[in-house]
Amino acid sequence: MKDKSSLRKHYLDLLKKQASGDRRAKSHKIALKLFRLEAIKKAKTILFYAPLPGEVDTFAMISKAIQLKKRICLPILVRDQRTMIPTLTKSVEDLENGVYGIPQPRRDVSLQIALKDIDAVIVPGLSFDKLNNRLGRGAGYYDRFLKNLFCHTATIGLAFDFQLTDRLPVRGHDVPVSLVIAN
Repeated sequence: MKDKSSLRKHYLDLLKKQASGDRRAKSHKIALKLFRLEAIKKAKTILFYAPLPGEVDTFAMISKAIQLKKRICLPILVRDQRTMIPTLTKSVEDLENGVYGIPQPRRDVSLQIALKDIDAVIVPGLSFDKLNNRLGRGAGYYDRFLKNLFCHTATIGLAFDFQLTDRLPVRGHDVPVSLVIAN
């Protein structure tokens, strides 16, 4: 088994090499599976992520969830505290560039959502294994966030088929997701 740093490089390379048409088609298949989930059908408030280049594209999923009258939030990353603040958004067009160039809602305390009010969290990852462990980008934002969620909150990783592996190296601070959806 490779170390996390080597694995990150490997999966980042694979994401970069994937053709944009393939990424769009696979993201669409993943979206169809996501919206069939009972946890998503029942969810009133969903925390999505804004995709970085090459990742599963969540923007169409966000738009569909808004059409379905779901409350949608995205994280605002607070770099100096390495934390995420779930913040409501009405549209992907309302997002601005935030930490690491990741699109995020504008910072407005009145739009922040309490963890207890989040029904589902859509989680990015470079890779996921058969036990739903995830390999993130290494800053730990999602691990710190996920460990504070309430037990009723569904956590769903999104991945392309080539991002799935049998086993990832995990440490005590790593937090698995409830479920992984791939194309």
